[in-house]
Amino acid sequence: MSTISLCMIVKDEEKVLERCLDSVKKCVDEIIIIDTGSRDRTREIAKRYTEKVYEFVWQDDFAAARNEAFSRAEMDYCMWLDADDVVTKENREKLAALKEGLDGDTDMVMMKYAVSEDADGRVLFSYYRERLIRNGRGFLWEGRVHEAIVPSGKILYSDIVITHRKMEAGDGERNLRIYERMLQEGEALSGRSLFYYGRELMAHRRYPDAVRVLEEFLDGDGWAENKIEACLNLADCFFASGQQNEGARALLRSFLYGNPRGEACFRLGRYFQEQNRWKQAIFWYETALEAKPEAENGGFIRWDYYGYLPEINLCVCYDRLGDTKRAYEYHLRARQHRPEAQEVRWNEEYFQKKGMDEPIETAGHMIQ
Repeated sequence: MSTISLCMIVKDEEKVLERCLDSVKKCVDEIIIIDTGSRDRTREIAKRYTEKVYEFVWQDDFAAARNEAFSRAEMDYCMWLDADDVVTKENREKLAALKEGLDGDTDMVMMKYAVSEDADGRVLFSYYRERLIRNGRGFLWEGRVHEAIVPSGKILYSDIVITHRKMEAGDGERNLRIYERMLQEGEALSGRSLFYYGRELMAHRRYPDAVRVLEEFLDGDGWAENKIEACLNLADCFFASGQQNEGARALLRSFLYGNPRGEACFRLGRYFQEQNRWKQAIFWYETALEAKPEAENGGFIRWDYYGYLPEINLCVCYDRLGDTKRAYEYHLRARQHRPEAQEVRWNEEYFQKKGMDEPIETAGHMIQ
């Protein structure tokens, strides 16, 4: 059986740390907590679970803090979690089984990171992350913000899911502040840093700056998945700035870097729908439904763009074209995905008034 060191960096996490550690403590053989300056009860809570609680002077550098945690690990593998992450019962069982069968030659285990759920616990947004890293093989975190370890060696893709459940907003200015300090100090941003810097600018509604940085990233070297996402982010910036045609071009540009993704196809459908160009909208929404999420490529996946959202909009588009039968078929499919959604309820009332009320069991297959 392989052994695991859980390595965490924390600051002011008294509201969530106990929840996190309770969810994973039986799955790991060692817990290492690096505290970067808590002023609440974080260290007190951490010491209930481990004696290995260390203080680390914060340097505006997440990679440095994570490398400090990993440097203290003594087990076969290092595992990282954020304090607002949890491992559910189902995934604890999977993790225990993984430990039993883990090949000592495996360098890295990738696990799905579910960062957004709906009210019923359905995953809306996820991507793969490097989660278990072989100790003693020289792997290091890189990046002062949005730090990562470049996957290499023998990599295992697992179906284990780590769930991110944030209870309250953090410091929304921190990441942007770090990037701009890096620039002020004359540090050149790597391709990955440019990508995430552009995303931070977008989140702060600095759209012209975001466009400039994302374009610079796209003109240079970078991971294809990040380039696809950068095109989607460019589209968001253009749409938010009222440049609708430029937004559509940015979505089409994403096709240069990989197969068309549901996220891009859906947004193209919406672009045409907003112009009442129903047939073009239908083409792109149906293309979104046909697209396959490429999870193991590591990119961001918004699952509703491959099912519910195209379906609910196809219902509208076919109805506007007078094809009530097809509209109702897509309503039934959307209803299977989100029977509680307000839009589905409105459509249900609409079709009932038209005398259409089939049992839900007659709806088409449910898209996963």
